[in-house]
Amino acid sequence: MHSRYQHKEIEARWLKYWEEKSLFHTRISRSKKPYTIVIPPPNITGILHMGHALNNTIQDVLIRFMRIKGYASLWMPGTDHAGIATQNVVERQLAKEGRRRQDIGREAFLKLLWQWRNQYGSTIIEQLKKLGASCDWSRTRFTLDEEYSKAVKKVFCHLYEKGLIYRGQYIINWCPRCLTALSDEEAPYKEIDGALYYLRYPLKGRGLPLSHLVVATTRPETMLGDTAIAINPSDKRYVFLLKGKAEVGLPLVGRRLRIIADRLVEKDFGTGIVKVTPAHDKNDFFMARRHGLDFINIMNEDATLNAQAGRFCGLDRLAARQRIVEELKKEGLIEKIEPYKINAAHCYRCSTLIEPRLSRQWFVKMKPLAQPAIEAVKKGKIKFYPPRWEKVYLNWMENIEDWCISRQIWWGHRLPVYYCLDCQKKEEKEGIIVSEKDIKRCPYCGSRNIKQEEDVLDTWFSSWLWPFVTLGWPKKTKDFKFFYPTNTLVTASEILFFWVARMIMASLEFTGQIPFRDVLIHGTVRDERGIKMSKSLGNIIDPLEIIDKFGADALRFSLMLLAATGSDIYLSEEKFLVGRNFANKIWNASRYIIEKYPSGGITKKLKKKEYTLADKWIAFEFNQLLKKVNSFISSYRLNDASAALYEFFWHKFCDWYIEISKAELTSSKSYLLREVLRGFLKVLSPFMPFISEEIAEKLGSKKSLAFGPFPLPLKIADAKSARRFSLLQNLVISFRSFRKDLNLDKRQITLFITSASSQTKQLIEENTPWLKFLMRTAVVELGRPKEKLIESGGAHFSFGVRQSDISDLDIHREKIKARIEELEARLRSIEKKLTNRNFLARAPRAIVEKQKILKDSLEKEKARLAKIRWN
Repeated sequence: MHSRYQHKEIEARWLKYWEEKSLFHTRISRSKKPYTIVIPPPNITGILHMGHALNNTIQDVLIRFMRIKGYASLWMPGTDHAGIATQNVVERQLAKEGRRRQDIGREAFLKLLWQWRNQYGSTIIEQLKKLGASCDWSRTRFTLDEEYSKAVKKVFCHLYEKGLIYRGQYIINWCPRCLTALSDEEAPYKEIDGALYYLRYPLKGRGLPLSHLVVATTRPETMLGDTAIAINPSDKRYVFLLKGKAEVGLPLVGRRLRIIADRLVEKDFGTGIVKVTPAHDKNDFFMARRHGLDFINIMNEDATLNAQAGRFCGLDRLAARQRIVEELKKEGLIEKIEPYKINAAHCYRCSTLIEPRLSRQWFVKMKPLAQPAIEAVKKGKIKFYPPRWEKVYLNWMENIEDWCISRQIWWGHRLPVYYCLDCQKKEEKEGIIVSEKDIKRCPYCGSRNIKQEEDVLDTWFSSWLWPFVTLGWPKKTKDFKFFYPTNTLVTASEILFFWVARMIMASLEFTGQIPFRDVLIHGTVRDERGIKMSKSLGNIIDPLEIIDKFGADALRFSLMLLAATGSDIYLSEEKFLVGRNFANKIWNASRYIIEKYPSGGITKKLKKKEYTLADKWIAFEFNQLLKKVNSFISSYRLNDASAALYEFFWHKFCDWYIEISKAELTSSKSYLLREVLRGFLKVLSPFMPFISEEIAEKLGSKKSLAFGPFPLPLKIADAKSARRFSLLQNLVISFRSFRKDLNLDKRQITLFITSASSQTKQLIEENTPWLKFLMRTAVVELGRPKEKLIESGGAHFSFGVRQSDISDLDIHREKIKARIEELEARLRSIEKKLTNRNFLARAPRAIVEKQKILKDSLEKEKARLAKIRWN
């Protein structure tokens, strides 16, 4: 073995081996139970970021673990066509040439999109391989595959025939940059600085107490589309407006506005009077429907004003706002303008401010689909980890709104909707034909004057079918019958509604089965200040750079150690040193064992009595490790499993067992060192597959660690031996602290040990050789000498050294006394904080916990120092 762990060479070699051998290709096996995970398909525009690294490492740990446990484990890979994102990429390329997609036409533009996909679309797949992802790459699917597209058409037609898909005029989120509709989930809200404009609307009529009404708005440019003003019916200030004598005029336009009362109006917003612009505000849209108001759309698709805006036609919405405010000021129609924080929707792809816009779009009625999906979760058929997400899921599902599924772009699944232009002329059924097959002739009138719908489906409309279409649906394939339903979905919280909930609804509707049994929702990756990582903020850590610098295993293990179930992860580059150092520790310890004991040291089968106390202890600890890893991974506590692996190998196997073997070389140890290492590598391999495979091969393994069996418990282990060994550990640890307290350095001195128990004495005597080695003492004697001692001890023993062996005795005594006084002062200060109600109420929980941990540590140190006796 090389003296240093060469991660680049080793990872490249094993990646090549896994791929050449198609090691992770999963076959149907009647002798095995299936375990299936579908990958959240990354966008073909994507490159590996730390969120991907976290999400896919979790999946890989689970799939590798279940593969070792003997399951037919399928991790289904694939990519999403990412309609808006991919189209934006290619449109930007065209823009550099001074062209638009409209200039070259739909067919030529789609050809460019496919060329881009074929050249760059697999980038993220190759990057996932570098991470060590053990997907069955031979099954890789794409949401625009031919068979996938057929399934999408089938689903659309089924829902249309069932009356769950309809076309209608509705206020939707419109991106003026991407020129497409967006769902509510695709238009996240951000707080921006804005203003609240108080506008005066002229009021006419006899006996009225006011000459004008003051209306507050954040978007004065939309006033050009006003068709009413509204008050809350319980607002006594404005009851006079409802008596039929008042007339309200629209400034700058002169249009007469209706006066309506609606409970949707908030009495405390602005003046309590709001303008109603039905074509440009969601709440206004609903009010207009209830009151039969007119809809006036004043904007073009690019958020410039159209002919309905009169003399402001052609202006951008923000330029129009400025002009309108200037004109209103000139006419004395601005009461005041106040700074105002606005919570405004933005496009999730390009961050452009969303424009609410009346538009004819295609929708899915979601409530009928949501009810079975609600019941599936309430009855426990699908479980969320952490459980708190169940409440979030149910709340959204119980208040679900119809889903706008049409998008005004060209890259994606074109709606299987056709229009007979001749029928439309006759106003018969609007000439709509919905069909899985291309329509050339109208089934109603026989006309060939047919046009297909230009819009494509929302990207999520194809990905909500992912768990079952990837396995062959609508065909009842062998894969579908064996691997479906899947077992675990690993995802981030931000796509709980985009994707998870919709997959549950679609799966129940089209397969009659749940899509997965468990939903594991991991936290968000943040920087060390707690800010979400973002390219625009410049606080990202590139996982590929970490892999290049420290290795994929270091990245994977560090992430898993930090990934407490559902909690956010706070990262800095230093956090990956834990994984890097652990990989080096494993390499160096393994190199020592392999080179020191090249053949395992024994050829005959040992009897139980030939194993020492340390042998039985390490066997017991190894068996405990197997139980913990089994339990923790099964309950998705991957950080606890990682911590258990780390603790066992570094602090038990290396710090104790390997060190003892240096002082007490026996046949049993030369055998167990290799045996325990071999078993440890097996359970470590889901977390750190590269280094595990490499060392296992050096140990003589002829078979990849990717497959079972899972290590069996070692029969020589017993709890009694473990308890006896822990007593000796306590002796070593206590004496090491004692040496440090007295600044004994590495001097070889005589240690005197006393115990009231004959069994403890015998235990110490039997294990003296390695005790001397670990405690760095020249002699260990049982009993007390006549000379004066400096003593300390534990519950089962006391130990001491001759005072004559210590120089400057009084100085040491005073130092320890001073240290105890310092500890007492610090403890009083901490106790004061922890009993202060203001501190407990205001301080972050992490700070409070840190103080409690520090208090415990200081108390233990004080108790240890207080035990030192100067006899």
